[in-house]
Amino acid sequence: MMPHDQQLDIYLEISKKKVFACAFHWPGWCRSGKDEESAIQALQMYGRRYASVIKFTDLAFPLPHKVEDFTVIERVPGNASTDFGVPDVPIPGDAAPLSTDELMRGNKILQACWRAFNQAIQAGEGKQLRKGPRGGGRELDEIVSHVAHAEVSYLGRLGWSGHIPEGDDLAVWMDQVHSAILSAMQSAARGEFPTQGPRGGKRWPLGYFVRRIAWHVLDHTWEIEDRII
Repeated sequence: MMPHDQQLDIYLEISKKKVFACAFHWPGWCRSGKDEESAIQALQMYGRRYASVIKFTDLAFPLPHKVEDFTVIERVPGNASTDFGVPDVPIPGDAAPLSTDELMRGNKILQACWRAFNQAIQAGEGKQLRKGPRGGGRELDEIVSHVAHAEVSYLGRLGWSGHIPEGDDLAVWMDQVHSAILSAMQSAARGEFPTQGPRGGKRWPLGYFVRRIAWHVLDHTWEIEDRII
C-alpha cells in the first residue's frame, strides 16, 4: 500500500496547446486543459467519475475535494501528440520497476477500466451517439474497434511481439487482447522484454504502459457515456 501522502501525486505534461494533469498512482485518471490550472481543475472534477470506476476494486480511492489536495511531483515537456490531445510522455519515476503489489494493483485498475468500458458499450447499444459541432465522431462499433487496435499497438510499445488474429467477433478479440496485456505485464515485470526496440527506440516503461491503456479506455468510456442521446 502506498503512503497516504502519495495517493494524490500528479504530474503535468505540458505542450504549446495543451496540458495534461495525470495521477501517478491512479492509472486512467488523467485530464487535459489549455493550461496547468484548467487541467488540474478538470482532473479534480473527474474525481467522482473515476471513483465510480475504482469502486469495483478493493482499493481505497482518496476523492479530492479541492485542487489543493493534489501534489505536483513533476512537469515534463509534451510533444505533438500532447498538442493533438493524447498524453504521450513517461516521467522519470516510471523508470523504477513495479513491485509485485504494484503490478497486482495495476492489474485491478485496468480490469476495472475495461469493465467500465464494457458497461458503456452496453448502454450505447441501439442508441444514437451525438455528433460533434461539425458532424464528426465515431459510431459505437468504430470506437470499440479503435480501442482494441490501439491496445494491440501499445503491446508492441511494451516489447510484446505476439500476434492476436482479429476474427469476426470483436468482443472475443478484445478479450484476447486483454489477456495478452495482463500476460505481457507479468513478463515485463520479470524483465523479459528489451528496453529498446530493434531500431534503438525506447520501449514504454511498464508503469506508463498501464497508465496509457487505462487513460485511453476511460477517455472513450466517458466519450460514449457523454454522447448517448
